[in-house]
Amino acid sequence: MISSQKIDEISNKIREIVNSSPLADVEKNMSALLKGVFTKMELVSREEFDVQTEVLRNTRQKLVLLEAKLAALEALTQAAMAANKETEQGK
Repeated sequence: MISSQKIDEISNKIREIVNSSPLADVEKNMSALLKGVFTKMELVSREEFDVQTEVLRNTRQKLVLLEAKLAALEALTQAAMAANKETEQGK
């Protein structure tokens, strides 16, 4: 049976070999490559997406309210113009 000390020595040797080999560089290069690709794709974080979704929701609510106010003002304007026209015709 192999002793625990020998297993530790072998494990350390493997770790040294991996750290000194191109494998460590490959991981760093892959990470940099993926970050570059994601940046070019203009991806956003989930948090930023959720914030923008909430902004859009609020903007839509305000738009609905403004459209209702505009419709009410247009109706008042038309009613005032009609009343003014009737007054002018009655003279």
